[in-house]
Amino acid sequence: MIPFYALIASFLLFRMLGLIGVAHFAGWQTSLQAASAVMLLLGASAHWGSKRADLIRMVPKTFPRPGLIVTLTGLLEIAGAIGLLLPATSRAASIGLALLLAAMFPANVLAARERLTIGGRPVPKLLTRTLVQLFFIVAVLLAG
Repeated sequence: MIPFYALIASFLLFRMLGLIGVAHFAGWQTSLQAASAVMLLLGASAHWGSKRADLIRMVPKTFPRPGLIVTLTGLLEIAGAIGLLLPATSRAASIGLALLLAAMFPANVLAARERLTIGGRPVPKLLTRTLVQLFFIVAVLLAG
C-alpha cells in the first residue's frame, strides 16, 4: 500500500507546486506523470534488498526463474517511470506499464490467497489489491 500512498501524496505535492507557480506542474497530467514515476520507482526499489525474497515468493510456481522475473519487472518499472517523464515516450510508456501491471496481477492474487507478507506486513486482501491495481493502471494510462 505504500506505493499507493506515495502516488496520492506526490500527486498532491506536484499539484500544489503547480498552483504556487512552478510552471512544469501547472497541469494535472505532468503532476500525474511525476507522481506515477515516484510510485513506480518506489515499487521498483522493493525488487532489490530486504523485500526481494517476499516478491520472489509471490511469483506463481508455473513461471520458471522467479528471481529473474522479479529483476526484470523491477527494471521495466524503472524504464517505464523514466519513459512517462519524457514527452516523446510517455504514451508508449503508459501503455507498456498498464500491460506490465496487468501481467503482474497474478502474483498479487497468489499473495492474497496465500496470505503472504511483504517486509513483514500482510499483503492487502484480494478486493483491495484489485482496486489498487486498477487505480495504478488508470493512473499510468492518464499520465501518458
